[in-house]
Amino acid sequence: MFTSLQGRTAIVTGGSKGIGRGIAEVFAAAGVNVLVTARNQDDIDTTVADLADHPAQVSGLRADVTDPADCRRVVETAVERHGGLDIVCANAGIFPSGRLEDLTPADIENVLAVNFKGTVFIVQAALAALTASGHGRVILTSSITGPITGYPGWSHYGASKAAQLGFLRTAAIELAPKKITMNAVLPGNIMTEGLVEMGQDYMDQMAAAVPAGCLGSVADIGNAALFFATDEAAYITGQSLVVDGGQILPESHQALSEL
Repeated sequence: MFTSLQGRTAIVTGGSKGIGRGIAEVFAAAGVNVLVTARNQDDIDTTVADLADHPAQVSGLRADVTDPADCRRVVETAVERHGGLDIVCANAGIFPSGRLEDLTPADIENVLAVNFKGTVFIVQAALAALTASGHGRVILTSSITGPITGYPGWSHYGASKAAQLGFLRTAAIELAPKKITMNAVLPGNIMTEGLVEMGQDYMDQMAAAVPAGCLGSVADIGNAALFFATDEAAYITGQSLVVDGGQILPESHQALSEL
């Protein structure tokens, strides 16, 4: 049985939709006060209203993780509203598609600014508060795409997700003396609004490539993040956990046909 996290406070960046919203909901259900950030106020308001019946305080703040000043404001707000900060879920991310020959400098910078720099900025902003907590937790939402697999059109996205893990390994060493752990969850294909926008054919193909035979849910990622936030995970840092239904395991499509 895990020690209760009730009364602790978490920031979830990019928490108004998709995986971020799933993380926010799982944490709120566990009694963790959650500050959800995103760039769209309407999405924030909808998420906060939908999670209002959970046994914790869920609030929102419009912010852009590419702006270090905004990240500092997010942390200050969490501390003001809840008296401290224990957990940072650096989840904000974008995944625009673009073939290598078509990528512009702006395309590359935009993905790196949100997915990589935004991760660094929110962690930097939270260091003092997480240290004061005495059991600080940082959980990154990376991806199997980039660190482990590749997919045409997402070379810049894959690079940004691999960069998160490079950051993770050294940052975890630096933060360990402060009693802060840092770990990452690497989702496979998860049923989100973004995946639905790819179309039913794409979703069917992705599900067919997963040994579990289905796409994952946002709660699957939320539960993995919640584990890393527990007291029982205090001796785990600098690690990454793949949550993909076994997607990366087959060496070929033929392997699945043998099932």
